[in-house]
Amino acid sequence: MSTTQAREEYTKALKMGQKELKECAAAGKPTNPAVLDELLPSAADDIYKEVGLVEIPVSRVVGTKSAGRITAFSPTFLPLLAEDSEFGIKWRNLCDAHMSDEGIREPILCYEYLGKFYIQEGNKRLSVMRYFGAARIPGYVRRIMPQPSEEPRVKAYYEFLEFYKDAGIYEVQYKTPGDYAKLLERAGKKPGEKWSEWERRNFTAYFQYFCEAYEALGGKNLEQSPEEALLVWLNFHTFQELGELSGTKLKKSLSDIWNEFKAHDAELAFDFAAAEVAPKTGILGLFSKGMSHVNVAFIHQMDETNNPWVQGHEAGRRYLEEQLGDKVTCKSYFHANTKEDARELLDKAVEEGAQVVFTTHVQLNRQTLKAAVRHPKVKFLNCSVNVRYSSVRSYYSRMYEGKFVAGAIAGAMANNDKIGYIGSCPTYGETASINAFALGAQMTNPRARIDLRWSCLPGEPSKDFAELGYQVVSNRNVPAADRTYLAASEYGTWAYLEDGTQVAIGSPVWLWGHMYERIVNSILQGTYDAEKGQAVNYWWGMESQASDILLSDDLPESMQFLANLLRTGFIKGKLDPFYRKIVTQDGTVVNDGTRHFTVDELLRMDWLCENIDGYIPEYEEVLPYAQPMMKALGLHKERIPVEKDDLV
Repeated sequence: MSTTQAREEYTKALKMGQKELKECAAAGKPTNPAVLDELLPSAADDIYKEVGLVEIPVSRVVGTKSAGRITAFSPTFLPLLAEDSEFGIKWRNLCDAHMSDEGIREPILCYEYLGKFYIQEGNKRLSVMRYFGAARIPGYVRRIMPQPSEEPRVKAYYEFLEFYKDAGIYEVQYKTPGDYAKLLERAGKKPGEKWSEWERRNFTAYFQYFCEAYEALGGKNLEQSPEEALLVWLNFHTFQELGELSGTKLKKSLSDIWNEFKAHDAELAFDFAAAEVAPKTGILGLFSKGMSHVNVAFIHQMDETNNPWVQGHEAGRRYLEEQLGDKVTCKSYFHANTKEDARELLDKAVEEGAQVVFTTHVQLNRQTLKAAVRHPKVKFLNCSVNVRYSSVRSYYSRMYEGKFVAGAIAGAMANNDKIGYIGSCPTYGETASINAFALGAQMTNPRARIDLRWSCLPGEPSKDFAELGYQVVSNRNVPAADRTYLAASEYGTWAYLEDGTQVAIGSPVWLWGHMYERIVNSILQGTYDAEKGQAVNYWWGMESQASDILLSDDLPESMQFLANLLRTGFIKGKLDPFYRKIVTQDGTVVNDGTRHFTVDELLRMDWLCENIDGYIPEYEEVLPYAQPMMKALGLHKERIPVEKDDLV
């Protein structure tokens, strides 16, 4: 390259750097590279590890070790100093070397911290190579290890270190624990399995191909990184397809799910209380996007014969038909208990005219999601909670409200202060129900102790409680508003009176019919699409008639009065069982009594109240039948090993 050409290249680079500086200043963003020394919390605690010579992704270089020469560069290391400055002359010389047969061969020296690189020596080399579009640059790397903590970003980084040992890839940097395990499974690799040089280069090429398509469609305008977007895309496609799809088809596949990228970018929208849907009248009603009739499909994993969960949802379907009459046509589909059957039934429901599809089990979530992309004009909802997809809405009930009422009665009736509690499975919201029950019991009996056992663990907790002489035992919730369930001891809360008589107290109950009626009514009235494009989770309680407490006719009158008093508080939206001082088993004060818990705190509650004896089991401890539920909605699902079958 001639001196004139090198000067011309510097002039172009300088103009690009000045433009970037102005744009960053206008947007209130940093105008120079980051400085590692200003980011590190405490140099005294730093632990250094020599990584050696690494092919560093240029896009991961974000700053310098010290603040010495940062004013010479824009945030992406484009030059900012005058052409005839010493800096400009050296930059042009490096430009000449880069374009020669020899090229720039001397590695840079840099530090790596949380997956990002900060140059100590060689910033002008990086600047030149980045300007010419180099994807990687050789560098000697010294890693600064963050102090281990429970912070998600730090936990994810330590997972990256294990990933890097085998894969040797820096391109993907996740911030959420568990994401590397997902990536490995979707790439067809096992944890601890070494990657060949071909596999490394193949993955890097595929990922770069994906990044280019994602950014071409506007991915840079989203907070979601390309690697995070890749995990979303892999919910709908296989990793192998990255190497098979043409550029046009890849962009089409991204465009089809673009709202999913936006949904992952935004806060989850929780619909905490259903609004009343009033009929639209007057001239404005003529222009609403409502419907006069809607075809509704219900997809179940099992059939109604021996499955109480399906029975409850089918009772809800019948209620919907009774309430809306000729405004709805409903049809149920059963035995979607494999991914192949689920796909077939979902497509069949749409082919037969379904405009709204409810899938009634969380394990149908992934196939529901794929169906929503295949059939974008159909509305899909899955019975689950805390799901971050805009194509499929989730719906569930706040059962902790009814458990608080049951706990208050249990506390009042436990003369020996001992209460047994049988938890179902440690999924989102289950711990809130346990703690609400314990707080209710504590309210009426400060001496009451809750002995927590789990039906998803080996053993027979009901038998154990009977042998231990427990006067009150709480079991699983009844699936529908049918009092015959209260006659079976595996449902609801039971008490033994002084004369030895066994009395059913009652149980929280799902009222799916009310939930289905409200959701379908919102579609008929044209309000459903007001939240289109968001990840919407309906999590309704007694205030919305999505749940209630079914009380036994045998319950003493005084207890009936207490239960209805508390029930009315929930119905009117005036009662929050967690708005009080709460102390955990280890003595931690999680609420001083001056605030309400957030939805996320309620769903992800992983602590137990001080009056509970027991613990929350992990995935490895529970029986095989409960493990799929924990993978889908488990409190600590990020700790659970991902298997290929979970991702199809």
